[in-house]
Amino acid sequence: MAAASAGLGGMTSICNKLKHVTVFTSTIICHALKRRISICIGRPQSQPQTKKKSVSQGMVGVVGLEIHAQINSLSKLFSAAEVRFLAPPNSLVSFFDASLPGTLPVLNKRCVEAAVMTGLALNCSINRKSLFDRKHYFYADMPAGYQITQQRLPIAVDGKLTYSYLGGHKRNQMVTKCVHIKQIQLEQDSGKSLHDEPHNQTLIDLNRAGVGLMEIVMEPEMSCGEEAAAAVRELQLILQTLGTCRGNMAEGQLRVDANVSVHMPGEPLGIRTEVKNINSARFLARAIDYEIQRQKELLEQGGAVQNETRAFDQKTSTTVPMRDKEDFQDYRFMPEPNLPPLRVYDSVSVPAGLDPSQLVLVDELQACLPELPSVRRDRLVQTYSILPEHSFTLVNDDKLLDYFESVVKSTKAAPTKVIGWVMKELVGLLNQQNLEISQSPVSPHTLAELLDLLEAGHISSSAAKHVFQELWKSPGKSAEQIVQEQDLGLLSDPAQLRSICQTVVDTHPEQVRAIKQGNQKVLNKLMGEVQKDTKGRANPVQLRAILQEMVST
Repeated sequence: MAAASAGLGGMTSICNKLKHVTVFTSTIICHALKRRISICIGRPQSQPQTKKKSVSQGMVGVVGLEIHAQINSLSKLFSAAEVRFLAPPNSLVSFFDASLPGTLPVLNKRCVEAAVMTGLALNCSINRKSLFDRKHYFYADMPAGYQITQQRLPIAVDGKLTYSYLGGHKRNQMVTKCVHIKQIQLEQDSGKSLHDEPHNQTLIDLNRAGVGLMEIVMEPEMSCGEEAAAAVRELQLILQTLGTCRGNMAEGQLRVDANVSVHMPGEPLGIRTEVKNINSARFLARAIDYEIQRQKELLEQGGAVQNETRAFDQKTSTTVPMRDKEDFQDYRFMPEPNLPPLRVYDSVSVPAGLDPSQLVLVDELQACLPELPSVRRDRLVQTYSILPEHSFTLVNDDKLLDYFESVVKSTKAAPTKVIGWVMKELVGLLNQQNLEISQSPVSPHTLAELLDLLEAGHISSSAAKHVFQELWKSPGKSAEQIVQEQDLGLLSDPAQLRSICQTVVDTHPEQVRAIKQGNQKVLNKLMGEVQKDTKGRANPVQLRAILQEMVST
């Protein structure tokens, strides 16, 4: 019984403790519910919560580029097979391109010269000795199972590319920046996989297999799509000027991979994604800007950026995953056993017994470099006193530059006036009608003749614009002929001008009253009325003087 009483007493004690715990827990729950209800109905809290700072606030984008430029060469990098766009599938394939047993690579001298010239134009150091390696990966369009490239010691390193674009608050200021070139390496292209979805099969075209490429690696020093697009356009122009790459992105002659990440300034770089095979500078800018914003929003939502490969969808202007997150891929790099070290020389350092005509001589290629785009732009600005942005437009189109310089040589008008007519009137109509400069109905000689009439004071500026429109419609006529046919010559008879001005002053008393009260801007309206009556034939200087005299009396 004692034991039973002790047990009962223990149970009573436990029950009392449970009762207190239950009451305490219920109290906590009630207080919590009351607090939650007060929040829901908008009652003030005793300690207001501070707003959580945005995770992505202050983050900036970081962009690096890997550009594959197809070398402008008649044959491939390691074989004599022809290089030609849109050839019938598998019609330009040598035994080596198809990786048949026993075939060996033979290096194309032209490709080496192209890489050296590109390196020199990009202010790179040219390695007098470079090496070829095998990069192993297995795709159906690479029959050898490896790519011959330059991993350990590329042909050119440590360069820089200066580029410019319109920026500033109103996007009307030239912003100039520089990105460093890590390296330029020679490598062979792969074939092309053609996916036949209706028949659920993939076909392989090896025409592109073995075509020579220059891989140009830019350091992650750009911050947005606009900068990256400007850098690619400048590189494209340099390559085309050199003749080392045609640079036609639509034909895959220039393919861009963008490495994109975001981070806080001063902190380590974030995890990057790679957007592959972008074939347009415009799409490159869109892809990078979208990817930067996507990563910021992902981090804002508490997610993590994946180290993945993505593609740009042109229809939606978004990037989409190509492959899942991957661990470090082991390409099993190894020295290419069938190619000796690649050596280039200077003229003074050619070893005895070697034929200089069979060698790549760096100093001779340096001496043969053409005028580069940046140098040409500076020359145009200095020579003609035009704006830097106009020099960019001219250098981007050789035919437009030739047109401009032809007009300058044929007219007495200042180059600054010529560039205004070329950019506004000529280019405006060309763009409006989607024409090339070679299709312009107005020749450089005809425009020069028109500008001479304007410069001599025979026609007004408004009449000159009208004449230009007529010349565009009637390519066979001259400016002088149109001026005579339509009686567009400048009115210079003072008596005739005074008569017209007096009529306008008499019919616009309110404007005259406003001018007399100090609003001189209204005088321009009266001048406009006179020009309307004279079809733009009145001399503006003479016209203003007459009107001012009349309204001041």
